[in-house]
Amino acid sequence: MTRATVTFDSAGIPLAGHLYAPGTPAAGPLPALVVGHPGTGVKEQTSGTYARLMAERGFVTLAFDAAHQGESGGLPRGLEDPAQRVEDFKAAVSFLTTRPEADADRIGLLGICASGGYSLAATGGDPRVRAVATVCTAEPARQFRYGADGTQDPAVFRSLLDASARARTAAANGEDPGVMTVFPATAEEAGALGGEHGVEGWEYYCGPRGHHERSAKFLTWESVDKMASSDVFHAVPLIGPRPILQILGERAVTAWMGLEAHRRATGPAEIHWIKGASHVDLYDKREYIDPAVDRLADFFTSNLDK
Repeated sequence: MTRATVTFDSAGIPLAGHLYAPGTPAAGPLPALVVGHPGTGVKEQTSGTYARLMAERGFVTLAFDAAHQGESGGLPRGLEDPAQRVEDFKAAVSFLTTRPEADADRIGLLGICASGGYSLAATGGDPRVRAVATVCTAEPARQFRYGADGTQDPAVFRSLLDASARARTAAANGEDPGVMTVFPATAEEAGALGGEHGVEGWEYYCGPRGHHERSAKFLTWESVDKMASSDVFHAVPLIGPRPILQILGERAVTAWMGLEAHRRATGPAEIHWIKGASHVDLYDKREYIDPAVDRLADFFTSNLDK
């Protein structure tokens, strides 16, 4: 397996990526995958793990940092813009069509967590994508509005919208709008706010388990009100007759979002459950990742054939 550092353009914003390829010479261009990272993640974390493992199984893979995040360009830093995130996937597809090692007619998307939702929307609007798969599907706007488990009090999101509005007013008046801190100071505080799922997320992003210096620890307040009008699952019916595979953890509190996306599918759609896995387990625990990658490799081999 080889890895090259690459850059490409997404609506005028330079994106940073890692392009992986099998280490053995190929007779011709190979099927290719765009791999998107979870919300606040970067390409050096879980998306890079999946990109590397899929390259070892014979695919050209591109893991990249979203606009406004990681090593990619875009101001303000820490902006989570659903429309831009979808555009990033389409721009990544365009980039792969220029690469001699990738077959432009055999491109798939693989989205993890938040990128699961964004990859579904990008596929719905981009017929160049032959197949799409997701791992622990999440839809950021739904998670903001309803919480990771879907039971959040509506007052929580209303309070975030109030804070976002105050930040916009402050910026208009030349004041510092501040930012929204994503993670609390300790795992205990994360557990009080989000239970086991909150603790696992804190351990991955803030502790030695998966911490990376460039993963986002804050979002701009402008990100919040963009979620109020976003629904990336709206494009799911446009994917058919192309196939969808969703890999979900059996214990994932976020699985309700994957199930909702599944109900909207109009073509071949499969949910593959990973026994015993939580949402975050599928980020870095090989006992869960390896069977997920085996199923992903079978899915993309079948659906990106010539």
